[in-house]
Amino acid sequence: MTNPPEEYSVIVKRVVLLIAALSSFITPFDGSAVNIALPSIENEFLINAITLSWVSTAYLLSSAVFLVPFGKFGDYFGRKRLFIAGIALFAVSSLLVSLSMSPEMLIAMRFIQGIGSAMIFGTSMAILTAVFQPGERGRAIGISIMAVYLGLSLGPVLGGYMTAYLGWRSIFLINVPLGVIIIILTTSLLKDEWREEGGSFDLKGSVIYGLSLTGIIYGLSLGPVTPAVLLVTAGVLGIILFVWFERRLDTPVLDVSLFRKSRVFLFSNLAALINYSATFAVTFLMSIYLQISKGFGPEYSGLILVAQPLTQAVFSPLSGRLSDRIEPGLIASAGMGLCALGLFFLVFLDAESGLPFIIGCLLLLGCGFGLFSSPNTNAIMSSVEKRYYGVASGMVGTMRLLGQTFSMGVTMMIFAIIIGEVSITTDNSTLFLSSMHIAFIFFTILCLLGIGASMIRGRLRSAGTSR
Repeated sequence: MTNPPEEYSVIVKRVVLLIAALSSFITPFDGSAVNIALPSIENEFLINAITLSWVSTAYLLSSAVFLVPFGKFGDYFGRKRLFIAGIALFAVSSLLVSLSMSPEMLIAMRFIQGIGSAMIFGTSMAILTAVFQPGERGRAIGISIMAVYLGLSLGPVLGGYMTAYLGWRSIFLINVPLGVIIIILTTSLLKDEWREEGGSFDLKGSVIYGLSLTGIIYGLSLGPVTPAVLLVTAGVLGIILFVWFERRLDTPVLDVSLFRKSRVFLFSNLAALINYSATFAVTFLMSIYLQISKGFGPEYSGLILVAQPLTQAVFSPLSGRLSDRIEPGLIASAGMGLCALGLFFLVFLDAESGLPFIIGCLLLLGCGFGLFSSPNTNAIMSSVEKRYYGVASGMVGTMRLLGQTFSMGVTMMIFAIIIGEVSITTDNSTLFLSSMHIAFIFFTILCLLGIGASMIRGRLRSAGTSR
């Protein structure tokens, strides 16, 4: 069925925006709050660092594997229904995480929670794009992304206090009432939106895609060892097989011809992948730096780190609104440039660096990423036809997750080479600083490459061509 954007009233549009904002808030809030709670989880279950890392990795892995398949699944069977199912699964699995009696159950429920997250992000942006017309779409996307950064901002602070006074399980319990509110709003006020008639779901392609990504992500998490190289190689070969297989199908799970038909779509996704790869590990590295090298406590460190996502939350809706009036590629490229500048300044951090310099770098990064993300997402979603909104929405999330994983994989490899398989303490803080400097140099160079991809995309849009 087809519901053109004109059929939606102002009130319904606002409700849809509220639904998208709430769903965009709960998953990043959960993820950032969990990072603060990991020591408490480790103490309760008495698990080692590798097992503990899977509390986060399991969620990241399942989210990345299922995003694109669920985006396409929503195109065929209805995005509203899949979105509601995703919210329900996320809420139920959150409840089960809070009731976990063993690390195995905790990790398994986190994996299922990631599946629910993939169902949410594979459809929410597509619903938002379908409801809002091009002239108002950038502002709506900007508000939705602002909610993501609010979740990232509040996660460390609220998560820290909730863990200290209510226990780490309370972080997951809060998802249950939020999920119920979103489901009630969605079922009551959102119409059954457009879906593609005919065709069939590409199960084989989805399996190849999922196994390939699993090999790459799991391989990167292992560090510079032979099994990791084999897994990543197998994953890359699997992606090549996936592309070859998809080109031969009439109804593929991912229409790879989109990358060939629309250069804007191609370079916008490439820019997103590079940007997340260059910036995601910053919070991880800075958290260790502030507590090990500077000697700050976790609560004070969390307050300092809030500077970056809070700035992103402020600039995202502004840049989204600007992208409705000005070429999105220009705004995104400027944002990427500020990110590169912020990363470059972080190369010079040492144990004596002052707090104004540290916060200044984080503010610069937050401003840059806030300027980049909304216009870039607007460019991706606006470069495809309506029937590809689900796939495009899935690709936005997949680029984010792949970039985050690659960012952490590079960091872990640098740690393994410079520091070795030991805990990071004040005794080896000099080695940590060396590792951090190498990582920021690499990320700065990577971000400069991303400016090139973003500029090429901007020139293509300005020329009025997608080829």
